[in-house]
Amino acid sequence: MRALARHTPISIRTEHFEPLTFIFRQQTRYCAQVDHFHSGRLAYKFPNRVPRAVIQNARVLKEDWVPQELQHRDGQLQHLSGELKPIAHGLGAKSIIITGPSGTGKTTIAKYIVRQLEQEVFGIRWGYVNCISETSMSSIIYSLVGDAGRANDLRKEGTPTAVLLDRLREMDEHFIGIVDEVDVLSDEQTIQALWEIPNVTLVLVCVNEDDFFADLDSRVASRLRGAAKISLEKYHHDELCDILWGRIHAGIASGVVEEETVDYIADVAAGDARHAITLLRRAVRDAVESGDETLTGDHVRKVREDAREEIHDRNVDTLGTHQRHLYEIIKDAGEISAKDLHARYEGRVADPRAKSTRRKYLQSLEHYKLIESAGSTRARRYRFREP
Repeated sequence: MRALARHTPISIRTEHFEPLTFIFRQQTRYCAQVDHFHSGRLAYKFPNRVPRAVIQNARVLKEDWVPQELQHRDGQLQHLSGELKPIAHGLGAKSIIITGPSGTGKTTIAKYIVRQLEQEVFGIRWGYVNCISETSMSSIIYSLVGDAGRANDLRKEGTPTAVLLDRLREMDEHFIGIVDEVDVLSDEQTIQALWEIPNVTLVLVCVNEDDFFADLDSRVASRLRGAAKISLEKYHHDELCDILWGRIHAGIASGVVEEETVDYIADVAAGDARHAITLLRRAVRDAVESGDETLTGDHVRKVREDAREEIHDRNVDTLGTHQRHLYEIIKDAGEISAKDLHARYEGRVADPRAKSTRRKYLQSLEHYKLIESAGSTRARRYRFREP
């Protein structure tokens, strides 16, 4: 076919504008410009060249992607690796508690080290569960047993917890269970039951250690006091820039992203890697859809609100049934007293959780910036927080 000259207009008779637009977008990476529409004829202008591919590996722009090398967490990685090292020699390892604010890499370093251990040592299996999404003892343990490949013949609903625990106990391999958001766990006997299995090691992830221990049964708390502690702080500006550049080099074409753009993203994210990665991905998408080959601060400014809303919505999507009820009551009210909140919750739910468990849920909603609270315990009021 003869090459089209720069912006050569061509007319196509069509009654289906959208399908043709889709075809041109797929074939040229630029959606063809519509020159005019007259008497059922669409006139398009095509650019004289196909732009280079901006995205080379979209997967690395996802928040849950675990890179081959983690930056600025060397000390914590060595600490975690050292605590799990006895497993490589056929021995047990004590439980580990990883704490830190949202976006500091708690879950990432846990999965990173456990995956490394799995690759280097025979006889290891591991599983992951988030206690915000899976709230009951049976659902948490079922999720871990499923990751271990031992639940194929079991139903999530109706399988006795004792049967699930036996599946872990009867494994020949050593099992490492990563229990995320453990500070919102409604039934602390879950941790005790897992802790008592000889071939199970727990890696517990939470925002604040004091909040986690505050409502624990004294017997469970005494056992976990001896757990290894790994604490993470928010990333510094330069550290966040390094993390972003690592993703950029792995997934975006060279020369696309300006250095000033990365600095700006790090400023906006304020130490939160999850926020920074979301901003980067949304800005790259905007640049691609706009047909731009350079990512600038303007793209980031354009998607700031969208990124905040995405993070907000993602956090809401992870909520379990009872957390969602509390969140929706606060959202519908705009602002509500603790007394009225609990009364509405109890009137709305058939099997309400204990008040101590509700307090954990409300703390987690605050940690993820879904709500705000003010006042003392008796006079406390809760407010919905806009994205």
